[in-house]
Amino acid sequence: MKVTLLDTGAGNLHSLGRALEACGATVALETDPHRCLHVQALVLPGVGAFTPAAERLATARSELSLALQEGLPCLAICLGLQLLLTSSEEGPGEGLSVVPGRVERLRVRRVPHMGWNAIEGEDSLLAESGLATAYYAHSYVCAPTDASTVRAVSQHQQVRIPALVRSARTVGVQFHPEKSGLAGRRFLAQVLKELEQ
Repeated sequence: MKVTLLDTGAGNLHSLGRALEACGATVALETDPHRCLHVQALVLPGVGAFTPAAERLATARSELSLALQEGLPCLAICLGLQLLLTSSEEGPGEGLSVVPGRVERLRVRRVPHMGWNAIEGEDSLLAESGLATAYYAHSYVCAPTDASTVRAVSQHQQVRIPALVRSARTVGVQFHPEKSGLAGRRFLAQVLKELEQ
């Protein structure tokens, strides 16, 4: 399967690309969001800030949003998941609104939420990969307006964090599967298998 990894100006592209290749994918790095509209599968990577990443998507925002809503297969990780929403408290800029809602600052004593955490949910990707704990590194959390898009959560202090979100053929995760050990790699492999169908 050919996967297009969109460079949003920051992020862990190298480690994520290697993890996807280890799962059998051919990875192409792309900097132009217009060239991501008709790919086999798109990956929006994690790490970085909302505003510069949203600015990178701005020229193709409406077309990319429509493509995702119409079924373009996509995996969105951490910041990538946050870009699927409408806006963010982190700063100005418009998200893709594939998942209507707002990204909010984690209102807890200790920020960022960094390290391993348990995941609770019934999503088939979790069951088939055996992923029960995953690695997180974030200070903001998604708040979708439609709670049914949230398929799994993690608890951090008093906040329940949407860990896995679905919309059309888009899978968004707040955790980093590429940093989540063997089960994280199995999760990535299951996502690729699902997106390929």
